[in-house]
Amino acid sequence: MLRNLKDFQGYALRATDGDVGTVKDFYFDDDRWVVRYLVVETGTWLNSRQVLISPVSLGVPNHDEKVVPVSITREQVSNSPDIDTDKPVSRQHEADYLGYYGYPVYWDSIGIWGAGGVPGMMIPEAGLAPSSAGVLEADRAIAADVAAQHRNDDPHLRACKSTTGYHIKAQDGEIGHVQGFIVDEQSWQIRYLVVDTSNWWMGHQVLVAPQWIQEVSWADKLVAINMTRNAIQNAPEWDASLPPDRDQEVEIYKHYDRTGYW
Repeated sequence: MLRNLKDFQGYALRATDGDVGTVKDFYFDDDRWVVRYLVVETGTWLNSRQVLISPVSLGVPNHDEKVVPVSITREQVSNSPDIDTDKPVSRQHEADYLGYYGYPVYWDSIGIWGAGGVPGMMIPEAGLAPSSAGVLEADRAIAADVAAQHRNDDPHLRACKSTTGYHIKAQDGEIGHVQGFIVDEQSWQIRYLVVDTSNWWMGHQVLVAPQWIQEVSWADKLVAINMTRNAIQNAPEWDASLPPDRDQEVEIYKHYDRTGYW
C-alpha cells in the first residue's frame, strides 16, 4: 500500500522488549529512490540520542496505534554504532551499521534490497532477528573490509525533511515545490514526489514519479522534471487525505503517457 511518509512521523518504534523512540525523519537513496533508514529520536532512556533503523528490521506498521514493530532489542539499539544525523552518512558508517546488525550491504546488488524487492529479503533466513548480543566478530571483519573498499563512494543518502521545499523545474520553467513523498510501505520505495503548484498558478498538489526526474541539483535545491509546465499543471489532482490507489495511478501514468511500473 502507498503511504505519505509524513504519516509515519511521530510513530513509535517498538522493539522486542519495549519502545525505542519516535520517527523524526528518513534517509532515502537518490540513486534508486528507496528509503534506507528511519531517523529515530530515542528519548530520555538513551539521552535523546538519534539513531538509524533500517527497514530490514521493520514489521508491519499498525497505523491505528501509530506503532511500527522492529525485530531488534533496545540493547542492540543502545550499543549500535554512533552516527551523527546532522552530517552526511558515509559509506563506511553504513557498512559499520549494517555489519553490526548482521545485515548484508545493499549497494552491490541488482535489486533495490539485495536480490529482491523488499527489505526482509536482505536477511538470509527471513523472520529471524539478529542476536541480542550483536553479530559475530567475523561479520564485523567483513563489514570493515566492505567499508574500506567503499570508503570514497557517494552513498547517495538524502534526508526527506531537507529535500522538502526544493523547487520543481519543468522543461519550460518552474512550476512548484516538493511537498512530500509517497512510499510503498512494503518495499519502502519512493513511488512519487508530491508537488505543490499553488505558489505558481494557484494550483493544487500533483504526483510525479522519480523516474521522470531529469536531474536533481542539491546545491541549488532544484528538481528538474522531463515534462512541460502544462503537463504538470493539468495532471490529476492528488487528494492529500487519501493514499493513491491503483486506479489513480493508472490515471496519472496515462496523463503523462508513461508506462506503469506495475
